[in-house]
Amino acid sequence: MFVTPAYAQASGAGAGGMDAILLNIVPIVLMVGVFWFFLIRPQQKRAKEHAAMLNAITRGDTIVTNGGIVGKVTKAVANEDLEVEISQGVKIKVVRGMISDVRSKPEPVNDNK
Repeated sequence: MFVTPAYAQASGAGAGGMDAILLNIVPIVLMVGVFWFFLIRPQQKRAKEHAAMLNAITRGDTIVTNGGIVGKVTKAVANEDLEVEISQGVKIKVVRGMISDVRSKPEPVNDNK
């Protein structure tokens, strides 16, 4: 026959195998680190800022909902719905979590004149 049997060569010591495993794991660990630094961490920061913004909504704030409705908060109850006036005499209830932006905060009144 023309084909001769091929035999696998035995590796020298067990240390060579461990080095190969570490060289395969290092790129994966680096990729996870890059994903965390550039994707996950900024998203967590934005989520915390948005939650702080939602908790700071008070009566008189002008808000924008996720649906694009702009209105002025007339009643704000902690951790519940907001009552928003979208036109004179037209009030709707909006879930606090559906607020995308607070456009303006009212200026505090200065009584020291």
